[in-house]
Amino acid sequence: MATVKVKASTEYEVLVEEGLLDRVGTLARKLLPGKAAALITEERVNALYGDRVEQNLAEAGFTVFRLVLPEGEQTKCLACLGEVLEFLASHKLTRTDAVFALGGGVIGDLAGFASAIYLRGIRFVQIPTTLLAAVDSSVGGKTAVDLEGGKNLAGAFHQPAAVYCDPLVLKTLSPEIFSDGCAEVIKYAVLKGEPLLSMLESPKEADWTAIITQCVSIKRDMVEEDEFDIGVRMFLNLGHTVGHAIEKRSAFALSHGKCVAMGMVIAAKLSVKLGLCGEALVRETVKLLEAYGLPTESPYGGDVLLDTMLSDKKRAGDTLRLILPRGMGDCVLYPVDVKDLPDLFAQII
Repeated sequence: MATVKVKASTEYEVLVEEGLLDRVGTLARKLLPGKAAALITEERVNALYGDRVEQNLAEAGFTVFRLVLPEGEQTKCLACLGEVLEFLASHKLTRTDAVFALGGGVIGDLAGFASAIYLRGIRFVQIPTTLLAAVDSSVGGKTAVDLEGGKNLAGAFHQPAAVYCDPLVLKTLSPEIFSDGCAEVIKYAVLKGEPLLSMLESPKEADWTAIITQCVSIKRDMVEEDEFDIGVRMFLNLGHTVGHAIEKRSAFALSHGKCVAMGMVIAAKLSVKLGLCGEALVRETVKLLEAYGLPTESPYGGDVLLDTMLSDKKRAGDTLRLILPRGMGDCVLYPVDVKDLPDLFAQII
């Protein structure tokens, strides 16, 4: 079993091992003092794993209460947050009890935010069931819901008590959802280069347990240095500023991973225009993304995306802080004056 220890404001372990889904109860029982476990999941994941995980928790001595929510980004909203909070209160969970988030990034973000604010904070465990959640959103303590104004605008930093990742669940993902997670993996490869780039050379031969562990280790290092996202952790937003704008403009019809992939290509094109890199980096980025079934062209023009981008959390006054690549494994934080964006975007999108 691969173990990545995260030393943030709450210290915890990310465990990665095939078959781990059948051990979450035993592992959590050693870690958590409470008796009650709120299992928060969504419809598709519930049909696949809900009974299995609930039984596992019950056999370990937990009294389990399960809430099943609709799947999709629309669930990451204030109404569903209220539903989760009322669910926890109705079952009288206490500060010694815990929430278990069984699902992808939507469920992890939603259940984590509810855990952060219920009784001013109770423990929660991440059980990621998508590649995207396994390599990225389940680790680091960012929890949130979306608002009408944009993605993740209401949230809190709340580190999990543990993350239990079973790579075998990836076998039940559709090719589309799997490729979504590949966008976040490729993000790490663009940020850090080797050894991850070499691990991604042949999609058919990729060792996903090793890849997940490597991505989590990269994120661990950034979280430990900058837990609250004011410095080096901001680099994890590569592709996300434009990606979130594309996602919102599509009314979330386009998935997060697809939008991040498009955002990374746009970031590379911006780097070319700003003289930070050559066209070869754009071609290399496109080739890598296409090898994992991801789109590389935005369906929207720059003028359409700008309004949405300017409400992004990474804006500081009249400046938007972008993460731009200079080469594989070499990215920089690049402040761009808001007034310069229309002209820049007109040239590349």
